Amino acid sequence: MNIHEYQGKSLLKKYGVAIQEGIVAETPQQAVDVAKQLTEQTGTSWYVVKAQIHAGGRGKGTVTETGSRGVVLAKGIDKVEEVAKGILGGHLVTLQTKGNGKKVNKVLIAQDVYYPGEAQPEEFYMSVLMNRETGRNIIMYSTEGGMDIEHVAEHTPHLIFKEEIDPKVGLQGFQARRIAFNLGLSGEAFKQMVKFVSSLYAAYEGTDASMFEINPVLKTSDNRIIAVDAKVNIDDSSLFRHKDIAEMHDKSEEDPTELEAKAAGLNFVKLDGNVGCMVNGAGLAMATMDIIKFSGGSPANFLDVGGTANAERVEKAFRIILKDPNVKAILVNIFGGIVRCDRVAQGIVDAYKNIGNISVPIIVRLQGTNAEEAKKLIDDSGLKVLSAVLLKEAAERVKQVLQ
Repeated sequence: MNIHEYQGKSLLKKYGVAIQEGIVAETPQQAVDVAKQLTEQTGTSWYVVKAQIHAGGRGKGTVTETGSRGVVLAKGIDKVEEVAKGILGGHLVTLQTKGNGKKVNKVLIAQDVYYPGEAQPEEFYMSVLMNRETGRNIIMYSTEGGMDIEHVAEHTPHLIFKEEIDPKVGLQGFQARRIAFNLGLSGEAFKQMVKFVSSLYAAYEGTDASMFEINPVLKTSDNRIIAVDAKVNIDDSSLFRHKDIAEMHDKSEEDPTELEAKAAGLNFVKLDGNVGCMVNGAGLAMATMDIIKFSGGSPANFLDVGGTANAERVEKAFRIILKDPNVKAILVNIFGGIVRCDRVAQGIVDAYKNIGNISVPIIVRLQGTNAEEAKKLIDDSGLKVLSAVLLKEAAERVKQVLQ
């Protein structure tokens, strides 16, 4: 589950990580009010107005309706309302958004920690995540923090450092010190970075996160180490242990179709392809997506109906897939173990009749318990449904209908 920057910063602060202070606002007038409140708390007179959407690259992104950037410095409280108006309600397009971008419903009014008139502070990059190859947590960091970290990773990968954590002992003091040393710090800044790294890792573990990304981590002119941004993803499977974090879920940031599927108990992820997938089991779903690619198509979704692929679930799955205008064909690939294939086949037939006019071809492959009876049900239904027995045969069917 992704959360907003302001929410991620609240978690960081809870674990002792120094952050760029800020208050969220939903209207231009509220932005002015919280700016005044922020001045009372921090003494700041300049403010950073930051769009709150689940996407990176906001500083370089553009609000289509106004031409404003997603992160704007307001040099004085009299500028806050104008800047907020240029962001709120608009659609912010970044390298990580799709289509027309994401609508901005909230902005974070944050203190300006780039002290006016003083030397430019240093910006670092830091993230904590799982190294899938080793099964260990890893801290990635770089001296080249800021908006161009992707360019750094692509063109100068030697500037990206990694510190792997042994799960038996956790983050050790010497590792936090090595990170501070590799970032070229000394004196008070060195001490502050060691504390920052330790607290950040504690936040990552304590919240059952799958990622904490801080870009930039700022070293101010007075040697403070501050998290200026926070991109956080929490493991969905752990949310039962974190009711407070679960309440941070912003449904307006999610794809409506994915929310509908979740409510129906379906595991669904929308993709950008042209062949809809309906499968039971995550492993089979991945194999089915590969077969579609090999056939010259591209999967339009990941959809796992689970072990209870009854008529109701199958119909719901069809309706969700058909909402995507890019879908040119649907491949149903079910392995009947616990669930009987003939029951799934009957569910497909019933769903087809209930939905009515389905304009895209449907290929159905059912294998396992009562597979032969299932194929006969499909073939005798009189519907425009193509049946297949072998996975290779299903792939050939997909290729034929896409030509």
